[in-house]
Amino acid sequence: MTLLAHERYCDEILLQTDLLRSAVANADLTAGVPTCPAWTLRDLVVHVAGAHRWAGEIVRTRATEALPDEQVPGMDGASGDDPAALGAWLAEGAAATVEALREAGPDTAMWTWAGERRAAFWARRMAHETAVHRADAVLATGGEYTVAPDLAADTVTEWLQIVAHAQAQGDPEAAELRGGGRSLHLHATDVPGAEWLIEFGEDGFTWRHAHEKATVVLRGPLTGLMLAFNRRRKPDEGGLEVLGDRGLLDFWLERSSFG
Repeated sequence: MTLLAHERYCDEILLQTDLLRSAVANADLTAGVPTCPAWTLRDLVVHVAGAHRWAGEIVRTRATEALPDEQVPGMDGASGDDPAALGAWLAEGAAATVEALREAGPDTAMWTWAGERRAAFWARRMAHETAVHRADAVLATGGEYTVAPDLAADTVTEWLQIVAHAQAQGDPEAAELRGGGRSLHLHATDVPGAEWLIEFGEDGFTWRHAHEKATVVLRGPLTGLMLAFNRRRKPDEGGLEVLGDRGLLDFWLERSSFG
């Protein structure tokens, strides 16, 4: 499974934003979000819209360091709990971010919090940020969540890369994801090639695309697999099954809960 094209990530930011907007259009914005217990639906939308604007301003200005929120235009958001106003503010920020990303192209240098210091990082990150938080909104409002298979697969891959980066940076939870002789296999049963093997070593973990025996296997439809791996669904829900040492899977999920 390979990275998607820069333009595709840009398209997905717009699509996922539009779908998120639809998911909350007729919802009670004061309702809680079970997968993000500290948030209401309004908090969720404000978070995504703010992330879009922050990333977009970094891209637009070719920032060489992180920007404080007060330097980002429009971060205050729409006031009140009117879904239409909040949705319009969300869509406006996404459109501006995508415009900046398309103008920059994938290879323009700028600050990111990861090793890849290119606009491509922000296109990919915002596409997945929006897709996963749309799942939060859909699960909170009782809708049905679907996502393109290649985007779902890349969401899993990106999350593995983020956890690996956190471990390399000394995050205390990610630092515990080690211990030789154990492995975790993610196996999507409905998309050929959508498999990941996570191997725990004494110095940390590594991962690769492979179909091999493992200490524990999480298998099932790709979308459900992606949601479970992002802690949006329990590992035994949505047609998923756990084979082997469930404790190792829980060990991973508990220690990749930052962010």
